[in-house]
Amino acid sequence: MKIKILYEDTAILVIQKPAGLAVQTAHIGQADCVSELKNYLHRNAPVKGEPYLGVVHRLDQPVEGLLVFAKTKAAAAALSAQLTEGTLHKKYYAIVCDAAQQQKERASEWTVLEDYMKKDGKTGTAVICGQGKEAKLGRLRYRSMEAKSGLAKLDIELETGRFHQIRVQMAHHGMPLLGDNKYGTPESQALSRQYHIRNTALCARCLEFTHPLTGRWEVWECEPQNPAFQLLQG
Repeated sequence: MKIKILYEDTAILVIQKPAGLAVQTAHIGQADCVSELKNYLHRNAPVKGEPYLGVVHRLDQPVEGLLVFAKTKAAAAALSAQLTEGTLHKKYYAIVCDAAQQQKERASEWTVLEDYMKKDGKTGTAVICGQGKEAKLGRLRYRSMEAKSGLAKLDIELETGRFHQIRVQMAHHGMPLLGDNKYGTPESQALSRQYHIRNTALCARCLEFTHPLTGRWEVWECEPQNPAFQLLQG
């Protein structure tokens, strides 16, 4: 399997998704997390019909990091409720372009971004817009961890889960993610080619939630594998 299973019990699966693999796709023959996990569940506990797997939340295909899946309908309902209530927490690392000096000056501060956004079904992208019928509020907060050579590593805490939210908001505020071909600027895309970064430099590095069966507070963490994060080391 391309994915890495970090934990499994009768209620949930916690995995680390690599960049480039879709969570779920309608394209026949294309690998995705759901297909891999269902095949895994069927091999390990064969049952009649397709094994149940509840998709609680998603990551964009070019983004890596942590995901939790439900193995029962009750677990899926409980985790989805936490997601709606904002008690399932998602934290990210990102490498952004064009903002290194700005971030260096505010390295210890948290900055909140609030933007109304909507999905464009025709292009498969999201756009920042004014308040309107289809607009939804996207809210996140971020702080800079380090910066050099026109790049900055950000710690991001997502407070809402809008389509492509982090990528859209950071680009809108002049901080496109390295490796993001969809929302990057010509300058950030040139940097991506220069550093040979082929996937969006965004990692869902921490996932926190209440276990739907035991009630235990779960904290899962992982390290980014995208080589973009090595550019700010040393």
